[in-house]
Amino acid sequence: QTDEVIWQVINHGHCSYKTKTTTQSFCRHKFNITGLCNRTSCPLANSRYATVTEEKGVCYLQIKTIERAHTPKYMWEKIKLSNNFAKALEQINKNLEYWPKAMVFRIKQRLTRITQYLIRMRKLSLTPRPKMVRYHKKVERREQRREEKALIASRLEKTIEKELLERLKTGAYGEIYNFPTKAYKKALSKHKTEKGETEEETQTDGKETEKKENDEIDGEDDYDEDEDDDELPVPIEPDVPIVPDV
Repeated sequence: QTDEVIWQVINHGHCSYKTKTTTQSFCRHKFNITGLCNRTSCPLANSRYATVTEEKGVCYLQIKTIERAHTPKYMWEKIKLSNNFAKALEQINKNLEYWPKAMVFRIKQRLTRITQYLIRMRKLSLTPRPKMVRYHKKVERREQRREEKALIASRLEKTIEKELLERLKTGAYGEIYNFPTKAYKKALSKHKTEKGETEEETQTDGKETEKKENDEIDGEDDYDEDEDDDELPVPIEPDVPIVPDV
């Protein structure tokens, strides 16, 4: 593997990770240290390469070993870095002891940037933020249509119940009923409750009328006794002669 040949092909030919702008070219490869498309930063054109990646809030040191070039799946060695920033820097120094200082410095810069945005993410997750919720137009329309249909159905059930009550009261079909069971039961229960209320009212009215009649009879008797007392003759005392004292 010759790095210069690979770089010439990538630079002057086609690279699927390269994105060109009017001022600069960028690299979209996940193992690129700086994100720029140049000779020193290209992970494909350097047999000796290392970078730092982040997965679910954990940082990893990725080291490329040229001895595994025949198996691209296992070409990158993955080392988990500590959550403590100072310890992570010590791990980088230990694993990249004899590497070029410029490469080690860029790796440390990348680690600091990743730790900074992880801290920012944790702070933002703790602060309350408005949650954006999607408004489903089709679902809302469907629910509205269902509500309208249910309302119409409820009105129809009420009309059926009223008709059943009227037929039960009049006895139009005798003892033969071929109505919906739910509506029939509701109407029957309402009819029973109405009957019970009317019976209670009649009973209370009868008791009240009896009490009134009894009170009237007692009043008449008292009135007759008073009249008899008025008609009795008043006794008149006879004239008694006055005897003088001797």
